[in-house]
Amino acid sequence: MMHRVFSRIAIMATITALAVPNASAVDKNALGPASIPARVVADFLHAVIMAHRNFYTIHIVNPLLQEGIVDVSENWRAKNALPLPVQFLQETSEMAELASAGIRYHLISQWPINKANAPVTEFERRGLEAVQAHPTQPYSATFVSGSGRRFGTVYADLAITRVCIDCHNTHPNSPRSDVNVGDVMGGLVISFPLP
Repeated sequence: MMHRVFSRIAIMATITALAVPNASAVDKNALGPASIPARVVADFLHAVIMAHRNFYTIHIVNPLLQEGIVDVSENWRAKNALPLPVQFLQETSEMAELASAGIRYHLISQWPINKANAPVTEFERRGLEAVQAHPTQPYSATFVSGSGRRFGTVYADLAITRVCIDCHNTHPNSPRSDVNVGDVMGGLVISFPLP
């Protein structure tokens, strides 16, 4: 049973890795290259990332956990368990970054269970404040990092399933215990280099 679960995860991670490198486009029917606006590229990436994360959470984690087939754990490697949805996102992000030209994505929160998920840059702090106030309006900006100019967008990360909410509300390191379905729990940051 575990082999089938890990096979499904591997397939989803492969799809993510194959989808992410195609973040720019050239109109093959045009005389010269056509570009897609950076915000549109970020929106495309967001749609793919969230589809994979939501599928993993809703169709893999929830049923297997509820049926007692396999556990979900922060220490998933050591415990032969499934990774938490946030860890699944982190793992696929690392794979995508290795397979692409600098595409990065990660979760941040004003109330992180893991302190490494707190906003670090001014862009992340502003973006998190913006999506907290207006969850349906992503925050985008161009900024400079060590590798040059980058475009980034922060999208509101909403509490979508009871399993996620229960974990956040009961985790000993969680600064919050009042998360409800639909609450903004943080933000998904997507960034990529600009030419």
